[in-house]
Amino acid sequence: MATAAEAVADTAAIKERFDGVKAEVGKVLVGQDDLVHRLLLALIADGHVLLEGVPGLAKTLAISTLAATVDCRFSRIQFTPDMLPGDVTGTQIFNPREGSFSIRKGPVFGNLILADEINRAPAKVQAALLEAMQERQVTLGDETFPLAEPFLVLATQNPIEQEGTYPLPEAQLDRFMMKLRVGYLSNDDEVRVIDRMAGEGAAPRAQAVMTGAEVLDARRAMRQVFVDDKVKRYAVDLVAATRDPAEAGLPELTNLIEYGASVRGSLSLVQLAKSHALLAGRNYASPHDVKSIAPDVLRHRIVATYEAEAEGRDTDDLAATILAHVEVP
Repeated sequence: MATAAEAVADTAAIKERFDGVKAEVGKVLVGQDDLVHRLLLALIADGHVLLEGVPGLAKTLAISTLAATVDCRFSRIQFTPDMLPGDVTGTQIFNPREGSFSIRKGPVFGNLILADEINRAPAKVQAALLEAMQERQVTLGDETFPLAEPFLVLATQNPIEQEGTYPLPEAQLDRFMMKLRVGYLSNDDEVRVIDRMAGEGAAPRAQAVMTGAEVLDARRAMRQVFVDDKVKRYAVDLVAATRDPAEAGLPELTNLIEYGASVRGSLSLVQLAKSHALLAGRNYASPHDVKSIAPDVLRHRIVATYEAEAEGRDTDDLAATILAHVEVP
């Protein structure tokens, strides 16, 4: 068992390693430091991420650039309305000469999976990801194949188009540890993008600076990060407030929230708080770690009522109200 000094040294080494990843991604991306930080949190916490934003905001570029910095297998799946489940998971191929079936594995058999425009595929295709995301395995015919570690699904979706899209069901949304909203860059950052991408010479590209084994090492270190019972209670209190606002002292939200977060919400808060502490160079998690990532964990787990929509209050607003009211230990 590692001593306290060894644990601190490991934490410092991991922070330095991931700072190197941020620097490498920063050679390509401009003004997306917070997005990259949260993607790294998910990578350490072993949780899938859903990115939402209008077209042209570098959602796909952010994911592919991050994947380029990690020396492991990257797969991109472009979801379309005519896709079949086998296009994701793979299928059985019949060999008439031998009279037998062989397995052809699909793109989900990778380490970092980009599910681009996931809401453009029908329900059967979306469901094909469920077993892979939750059980980390894929069943083809009568055989079940475990997925390699690390395994992470990073999905994107466009919130403004309705035609030709299939909204993700709540059960599948809950399997994403975080939902990140990608916004527009500042004018200064947009000028930097033009200089970098439309200037002379080739566009910059990221290089691999981390291995899959080092990602797994970081995950093991994350599990060793200390979380006080008060911090755990704070995470549970936040999630409980989404389920029963009146009990939490927020009766005005009772008619605005249809359903609250599941137990996965509490687990995600604690795991991401550990990752947040690790990237800050600490081997203990604080309430601030929980609070800083709570909006990304709760926004897709709160189901707002029609009354909330009529009042112009979205899930981000409801989560912010809860965070402002629940006492921080």
